[in-house]
Amino acid sequence: MSRYSRITGTGSYLPPRRITNADLAVELAARGVETSDDWIVERTGIRARHFADSGVTSSDLGLQAARQALDAAGVAAGDIDLIIVATSTPDMIFPSAACILQNKLGIAGCAAFDVQAVCSGFVYALTIADSLIKTSTATRALVIGAEVFSRILDFSDRTTCVLFGDGAGAVVLEASETPGILASDLHADGRHVGILCVPGTVSGGKVLGDPLLKMDGKAVFKLAVGVLEETARATLAKAGRTAGDIDWLIPHQANIRIMQGTAKKLKLPLDKLVVTVDEHGNTSAASIPLALDAAVRSGKIKRGDTLMLEGVGGGFTWGAVLLDF
Repeated sequence: MSRYSRITGTGSYLPPRRITNADLAVELAARGVETSDDWIVERTGIRARHFADSGVTSSDLGLQAARQALDAAGVAAGDIDLIIVATSTPDMIFPSAACILQNKLGIAGCAAFDVQAVCSGFVYALTIADSLIKTSTATRALVIGAEVFSRILDFSDRTTCVLFGDGAGAVVLEASETPGILASDLHADGRHVGILCVPGTVSGGKVLGDPLLKMDGKAVFKLAVGVLEETARATLAKAGRTAGDIDWLIPHQANIRIMQGTAKKLKLPLDKLVVTVDEHGNTSAASIPLALDAAVRSGKIKRGDTLMLEGVGGGFTWGAVLLDF
């Protein structure tokens, strides 16, 4: 008998502090940086984002999203035998946010680790969890994307600091006799490290390099639209499906123009595009599960729908997952 994996529950969490473009413009003006709601919306589609309070960590956000997903799946924390957290902003250098979150859930013993693929992280993590379930290494997994990107933003650079927000999303992925995850496709190209990175590290108790986010927006945009179409088509081919089979496209929520451009290349109507970037901003590895949970809880996504999840991020990494929900 074949063994597959299916998503049985979703969850998400946004820190309470909502920052509108107008709020951000006031904060930036105090720093001598000029921006406006019109300027941000026109270029990105973003109207607001959420920032975590001081002392709130990625595992704190992930814990809230995980509890929602567990509740939606009707699963107890003790039944989980695998935890994967996709994050670029872990609580510590080590141990992993996944191990810290495992302790906060009050469980022990199951495998727990982080995946670092920046904005593609959730797609990577979901693919890994699917593989471990299919090989009977795990039966019931928590897959989480959690970020506090507000901690690594350069608020003197209006081209990047307006883009990002904090949040977490989670799914419970369980072994199934019927296919859920149909196919996936993962890639990276380290030649493009410099176009999106945080070029700092810690050594001898000091920060070496620059610990704030740097991005070449034009280069990222040019790469993103092309690779997102390619990975979506490759994933469809692996699954023996066509773009016409997609009920909902859930891309990484980076920029509305990138998202709409990808949908158009796949010849999908824009009403099949799940959009939360306007309210969440770019939450990196958290953006796809946040958007997924929002669409599930609103009743937009229903059981039996076919979903295409895809992301692209620093590394340069990209990938996609096709699944029947």
